[in-house]
Amino acid sequence: MPDKKLVIIPTYNEKENIKDIIYAVLNLNEGFNILVVDDSSPDGTGKIVKDMKVQYPEQIFLEERTNKEGLGRAYIHGFTWAINHKYDYIFEMDADFSHNPNDLIRLYEACKNGADMAIGSRYSQGVNVVNWPMNRVLLSFFASKYVQLITGLPIHDSTAGFVCFTRKVLENIPLNQVKLVGYGFQIEMKFRAFCKKFKIVEIPIIFTDRTKGHSKMNGAIISEAVFGVIKMKIMSLIGKL
Repeated sequence: MPDKKLVIIPTYNEKENIKDIIYAVLNLNEGFNILVVDDSSPDGTGKIVKDMKVQYPEQIFLEERTNKEGLGRAYIHGFTWAINHKYDYIFEMDADFSHNPNDLIRLYEACKNGADMAIGSRYSQGVNVVNWPMNRVLLSFFASKYVQLITGLPIHDSTAGFVCFTRKVLENIPLNQVKLVGYGFQIEMKFRAFCKKFKIVEIPIIFTDRTKGHSKMNGAIISEAVFGVIKMKIMSLIGKL
């Protein structure tokens, strides 16, 4: 049987991008299925996906949540769905083309070759970011340095949102106990996998800032990540993570 591969794309107001990103993944012809987890976008993102699903009922799936609860909760919902549907490899990817769909194949191959978790890394070989303002580049780069300092996590890009998990990683992380919901969620998932001694590899990618739609970054997300990392480290030291 071929491997079952699922790309999870969380959305909130991504009508400018969602159709194109779905077609880009399907056109790889590599057997990727797509699960869009939409937080009831008022711009009609969910309606676009529903219309596409009529044409691709076995490849496109949609889960609509009634409340906007953050990136982390959307991914946890998607991970649970993927486990219940027996997917072998589960991917995180943004809807806005900041992640190149072609790199899904490289992440998959890394896990097929022995990694438990493969990260599309912006910083494993220098700084590979295009069209981001300098303040965003510095914030992201030094956030990962901060995480390394506090937690000892040996990853250059701990806030990366382009990831392939093997199913056993998600089955062995207590998803109902993952606390961080913004970009800190990305850090927590990597740290929990690291603490369970899963093999994590970084695959260098080029990250390109979105050209359509709007970023969801805000001060509350940054604050959650800064203080959440400290709490996460303390919980690991007392055996509560």
